Amino acid sequence: MKIKSKIWIETEEGILISEGRVQLLKLIAETGSLNKAAKAMNLSYQKAWKLVDVSNKAASSPLIATQVGGSKGGGTVLTPYGESLITSFESINAACWEFLDEQLKKHSL
Repeated sequence: MKIKSKIWIETEEGILISEGRVQLLKLIAETGSLNKAAKAMNLSYQKAWKLVDVSNKAASSPLIATQVGGSKGGGTVLTPYGESLITSFESINAACWEFLDEQLKKHSL
């Protein structure tokens, strides 16, 4: 038997971070591109941008930054705040799963 749950963190302005947004941010870090990250998740660029934009508006600092220059042109990188948000969310999420698993074991279902 398994227990299932999804968590996200939101502010008055909207969703700050969720599992899907973590995946998108990790792909941005991996590919250096919001467009490539969106394609990897089968999202339109517009949808991916909207997800990041809502998170940026809900955040205390931007999650991504645009790099200009280089031989390949610009790109997108995570900010230190974006990186720390992923780490914090993953830690909270893991703790939630442990708690839920413990709760399930306490009950005879």
